Amino acid sequence: MVSPAEASAACCAPLAQQPIPAPAAGALAQAFKALGDPIRLQLMSMIASAPDGEICVCDLTPAFTISGTTISHHLKVLREAGLIDGERRASWVYYRARPELMRQLSALLAVGEPVPA
Repeated sequence: MVSPAEASAACCAPLAQQPIPAPAAGALAQAFKALGDPIRLQLMSMIASAPDGEICVCDLTPAFTISGTTISHHLKVLREAGLIDGERRASWVYYRARPELMRQLSALLAVGEPVPA
């Protein structure tokens, strides 16, 4: 599997403009797959929109009716996909989005105005 950093070097014009190279497709597909779960998508939104650019897991967990262990699993998937970073401070972990990969995902899906025929 190609890492998100390796995909960055190979990536990417919007899908509507040209085919995506195979090495980039592997890494970016992992990120899209991670975001394909509703809870992970909500977590990603909460992390990316945090006022200070980061959020404590202690603020994420109460927003859901699932266990802390399940939240940790979802956060691990997002980390492994390269979408977030985490930093332990005392007994809590603080998460922040990795905007470079989010920009790649956004650019890949960008659709411009159709060219008149």
